[in-house]
Amino acid sequence: MSKVEEFEELRPLLFSIAYRILSSVGEAEDAVQETWLRYDASPTRPVSTKAFLSTTVTRISIDVLRSARVRREAYAGPWFPEPLLSDPYQDPARSAELADSVSMAALLLLERLSPLERSVFVLREVFAFGFDEVAAAVGRSEAACRQLLVRARRHMEAGRPRFEADRQERQELATRFFDALRNGDVGGLRNLLAADVSMVGDGGGKAPQLARSVMGAERVARLLGTVFPLLSRVDVTFEPHEVNGQPGAIFRDRDGKVLHTLALDVLDGRIHTIRGVINPDKLGHIGPVADAWAIDREVKRARRQPD
Repeated sequence: MSKVEEFEELRPLLFSIAYRILSSVGEAEDAVQETWLRYDASPTRPVSTKAFLSTTVTRISIDVLRSARVRREAYAGPWFPEPLLSDPYQDPARSAELADSVSMAALLLLERLSPLERSVFVLREVFAFGFDEVAAAVGRSEAACRQLLVRARRHMEAGRPRFEADRQERQELATRFFDALRNGDVGGLRNLLAADVSMVGDGGGKAPQLARSVMGAERVARLLGTVFPLLSRVDVTFEPHEVNGQPGAIFRDRDGKVLHTLALDVLDGRIHTIRGVINPDKLGHIGPVADAWAIDREVKRARRQPD
């Protein structure tokens, strides 16, 4: 195969590695593109193209993550990963690991790790790279990588997210949730929420949001049941869609532009966490982004007007 063909065959894997290290679609895409430029400029063909490209994208991602952490420390309000609608890399033998590792909950746990710990964990635990490959990718000895993995596992296990095992049951509950949301059915929403449910929004200070954090089934149900009927009055619609491997939805304005996404964590037949991303900087990869401030003004006017 040509260089281009080899690279394109491995592009899904490279993006999936970079996204799990960076939690950003845009930064992952940039890391993959930089990997291509370095590969294309290399005067020789590596013995293993996969090893070379995986190492390159990992090292680029580690460097980007180190600088990104400074920006995240100054972030306005709760910070969430950029929503991912579909993972381009599929491996039937690793399907469970791949799905769990891309969830919002898992990515937030990965944020607790150092860049090296995170990279070692992703390569070894998610993609099953050998320790020799991991060591080459992060520039450490195999013994050092084993220690990094032990520390990473300890952090991850302490807060590892658990999800509904039955995918169909999870989707059915999400369907009922979004039906109740569409109808403003507070009671129906309440029945689907865990008693200690939390709803958290990431606006980054660049968009209005329902609230940074709301806790408890009653409060969350009432807020959702009040606000979303108002959104429908200003022609905001939503389409259920998997977000980061979990049930979710994409909300759009009357022109079809992306307003925000929601992702649901489901466990024991109840919704335990609702995460919304409305920061426009995190939505551009999905499509043209709506003017959330303009919609907020419309909603306020609609609230003052009788039905």
